[in-house]
Amino acid sequence: MLFVKGYLHNENRFGNSLNNKPILRRRYLGMVTCCDPRLLLFRLAIVAAAAAGIGAERYQPQIDPSSFQSKVDNPYFPLVPGTRFKYIETAGGETNDRETTVTSQTKMIMGVKCIVVHDLVTAKGKVKEDTYDWYAQDKQGTVWYFGEAAQEFKPGGRVSREGSWEGGVQGALPGIIMPGEAKPGKPYRQQYYANWAEDMGQIVALGETVTVPAGTFTNCLRIKEWSLLESGGEKKWYAPGIGFVRSEAIGGEVVTLISIKRP
Repeated sequence: MLFVKGYLHNENRFGNSLNNKPILRRRYLGMVTCCDPRLLLFRLAIVAAAAAGIGAERYQPQIDPSSFQSKVDNPYFPLVPGTRFKYIETAGGETNDRETTVTSQTKMIMGVKCIVVHDLVTAKGKVKEDTYDWYAQDKQGTVWYFGEAAQEFKPGGRVSREGSWEGGVQGALPGIIMPGEAKPGKPYRQQYYANWAEDMGQIVALGETVTVPAGTFTNCLRIKEWSLLESGGEKKWYAPGIGFVRSEAIGGEVVTLISIKRP
């Protein structure tokens, strides 16, 4: 999310068929029992979402291309072409390297010119994930997430693209990745593809200090993220003028920023 992944998305036009969806859902439900704490957390998340009014109304953001600007300069999510971030991911005794590059490329989605960000995850020199994300900022300072073209490389040479989705394609809609006003408030949708990608975010704290290998950052913003379709969640910290610097997932995964290379 700045570009940490971990969402459940549909393949849509990038590859697999929608016919796989019921099978995947049955497999997931078969993994959890009535005594599984993950199921309890999942149910609690649904209750909390209902209490907040999420899902009570149809999600239909008004995307007017004229209300967007060419730059993404939100203080907590700046995208300057040529900037390269390096992260370390640790989970379950395994370590991955992540390199995120803000490219000079753009992509038109729903009439909006989006900045293309390349995200590459490797382990011991081998590519595990190769993703292109698409972002745009409106004139009120809110940064929108318009989708991603994702590839996950699995054992045996298999390649999965089921993390891919695009705003305006097969009912998928963009969501907010960073609000224009940095203050604690109500939850918001980060992306929306019914029954496949329904991730949520909520600013919960400001003014925090975070120390990672890349340095110590003050006045950081902390966001809570979760999915309406899965149990679990995570905390993410964003530093002004930098963007994403650290995350901690309930499952134990930790991502930290180790270096920044500016253009």
